[in-house]
Amino acid sequence: MADPLAFLTATVMPAATARFVLLANHVLQAAPAATERLRAHAGRLVQVDVEGWRLPLLPQPPSLWLRITPAGMFEQPGPDEPGAAPDLRLGVDASQPLDSARRLAAGEVPAVRIEGDAALAADMSWLLAHVRWDPAADLERVFGPMVAEGFSRAGGTAMAAVRQVVQSVSGVVRRP
Repeated sequence: MADPLAFLTATVMPAATARFVLLANHVLQAAPAATERLRAHAGRLVQVDVEGWRLPLLPQPPSLWLRITPAGMFEQPGPDEPGAAPDLRLGVDASQPLDSARRLAAGEVPAVRIEGDAALAADMSWLLAHVRWDPAADLERVFGPMVAEGFSRAGGTAMAAVRQVVQSVSGVVRRP
């Protein structure tokens, strides 16, 4: 029988990575100021690493490599392209998964360490601080304003419940 972790790494991770890049570009398209900032860095490479991984049942995600396109979007370099040093490294802190989940549920950005080219680091920091996905706007474009409002209310209620669960679990975990 094949190793399930090897299967996960070989099949699921590339598909999840491709979907992440699509979502990131979708979010960037809705923020013209973000794509304008990234256009200045066309061709530069960004390496994203998950740091402090503590989930023993899942393998640590591999590094994600992104190239900035002339349109101010992201693309994945091809696997046959020669390796190059990244212009920027982003280290996403995964050492406290419950705290990260709480922050995400509250609309905050998880802790990210940025190092590399100063101009690219400044623009990437700006993106992390100012660019957010607006699922309500996407729902409105697809379903119209009335249906989208219902979905948004239901989603808001669900997110409030998730926040409450994460906060209560975090409180339980933090107690000595």
